[in-house]
Amino acid sequence: MIELIKQPWPWYVAGPLVGLTVPALLILGNKNFGISANLRHACAACLPANISFFKYDWKKEIWNVFFVIGILLGGVLAFQFLENPDPIVINDNLKTDLATYDITNINGMLPVEIFSWENLFTLKGFLMMVVGGFMIGFGSRYAGGCTSGHAISGLSNLQLPSLIATCCFFIGGLIMANFILPLILSL
Repeated sequence: MIELIKQPWPWYVAGPLVGLTVPALLILGNKNFGISANLRHACAACLPANISFFKYDWKKEIWNVFFVIGILLGGVLAFQFLENPDPIVINDNLKTDLATYDITNINGMLPVEIFSWENLFTLKGFLMMVVGGFMIGFGSRYAGGCTSGHAISGLSNLQLPSLIATCCFFIGGLIMANFILPLILSL
């Protein structure tokens, strides 16, 4: 049984499990699925209440904070006990493309040539980790939610703003992957 859990799950099993989370949350607690709102909850809990954006009863949303803590703990436990010893399989064409940007260490989930403490203080690392992280955080709050909130929960509730946001997420991802990322990697 453990060996079955250690293997990557096929899309037709994992997808419906994620999809069933939305109606379960709605039916069991009248809650919407989303992750990025936790930043607002954390700020409301930690910052002074004189900032109007954080003046609300964040304690009513404490379940969402526990949800994120559960995601983090689940990731740690999965890494500790369910680690897949097989190397990550990457297409040979992608390996060749990455080598043109001096990315050759592809043994882990993230290339160390980009995502490491040493590279954080380079222009490429700063753009990828700090500027990119800020843009993702700012963008998700500006859009009123992240991909999980809009694409999973919002679309299942047939919300037009979620459809627009999800289309923009995909268009932005295509532009980033095909035009901006190659420019950054060539620095």
